[in-house]
Amino acid sequence: METVLVIVIVVAVLIAIAMLVAKSRNKSKEREFAQVQTEAHHDDVRHHHQQAEESRTEAAVAEERAERAKLEAELNEEKAAKRERELRDG
Repeated sequence: METVLVIVIVVAVLIAIAMLVAKSRNKSKEREFAQVQTEAHHDDVRHHHQQAEESRTEAAVAEERAERAKLEAELNEEKAAKRERELRDG
């Protein structure tokens, strides 16, 4: 009877140890998953920052083009006015 009791106790201890090891592994996996998830969030933030910077650059280029087009239009207006004066006076 004592042998059976010892075997039952040993089996119970082994089961308890196995449960603790499994729980520890699960916690470790949860921590690793949380870390990966946090890194993914940081990557998303970096990506949005990059997109914002690209949009700002595109806006600056568009502003420059618009300013050039405006100046070119003004120059053409001046040329047209000059030609009109020449035709009137000439």
